[in-house]
Parts: sequence; C-alpha cells; structure tokens
Amino acid sequence: MAEERTVRKDRNDRNNRRDRKPRDRKDFKEKSEFEERVVHISRNSKVVKGGRRFSFGALVVVGDRKGRVGYGLGKAAEVAEAIRKAGEVAKRNLSTVTMRGTTLPHESIGKYSGAQVLIRPASEGTGIIAGGPCRAVLELAGVRDVLAKSLGSNNHLNVTKATLVALGKMRSREEVLATRKG
Repeated sequence: MAEERTVRKDRNDRNNRRDRKPRDRKDFKEKSEFEERVVHISRNSKVVKGGRRFSFGALVVVGDRKGRVGYGLGKAAEVAEAIRKAGEVAKRNLSTVTMRGTTLPHESIGKYSGAQVLIRPASEGTGIIAGGPCRAVLELAGVRDVLAKSLGSNNHLNVTKATLVALGKMRSREEVLATRKG
C-alpha cells in the first residue's frame, strides 16, 4: 500500500504544471515589436438555402510607436482569423512618419475618397486629441502631442487611409531645404 502511494505521488509530480517546460505550440506568440489595434469589425451576411452565412472583415492598425505605422484589412468566416489576416497585411504595409520631438513638423490635411482628416502639431503635454481611427493611427505611430479633426465621411477605412495620407505629407525642415537647394 505504501509503494502504491509513492507511485501516485511521483506521477502527480510529473504532471504538475509548474514543473513542465513550455512546449513549442502553433498558438504560442513571440513578443512582437509592433502593437496591434483593432479599429473596426464589420459583419456581412449572405442568405443561402439553409439560412444566413456570416463573414467578418477586420480593420487593424499596427505600429511600433517609433514612427512606423500601417493598416490592414482582413476578411474571414471567423473574427479571430480576420483579425490575424489584417495584422499580417498591416505589417507588410508599414510607412514611416516624420516627427519633430513628440509632435509633428507642420499642419496637414489628408483626403481619401469622402474622408478628410486635419492634423495639427500641438505643444508638449497636450496629448492626442483625436477620435476613432485617427486616434489609433496617431498613437501607434508614436505621436504624443497632436490635434486632429475628422471631416467628411465617417467610414472607418477611409478615415484611416486619410490619416495615413496626411502623415505621409509630413516633411521635416531638412527635407524641405534639401529639395530647395537641389
């Protein structure tokens, strides 16, 4: 009887979760240098003979908070799969943002389709005064002091693209001077 107890105790020790080594799993995620933010999830339905079939689209913004930001759109039958696909697309479509300290070098207006976004530099300590998709893009780009206003369309994708267009227009003083001399 005493031997049987020790065998059980050894087996329990072996199965103790704290003593286990982490396995190489597919769902194990490495710590990425990029941060992802889901901006919008849209649900679409298709009516078929047996009822409705739902599919999902996810708009994700990815950035490293050091001046690189991008967006991606992913579509799938499951929400999680759509978000994963959008994140992969966003990491492939990164663009660099020109900054001056914690803010932007100058004012800019970005237009995409029906959406317009006005972005202005702000004094240090102001924070990010922006809403919705515009805020997500600016935060993940690493801009800390900015004023932004979304004009026109409220479409999440178009506002995201308009914000990236406005950030793409940013030029530093040195870049402008170099183009004038050349």
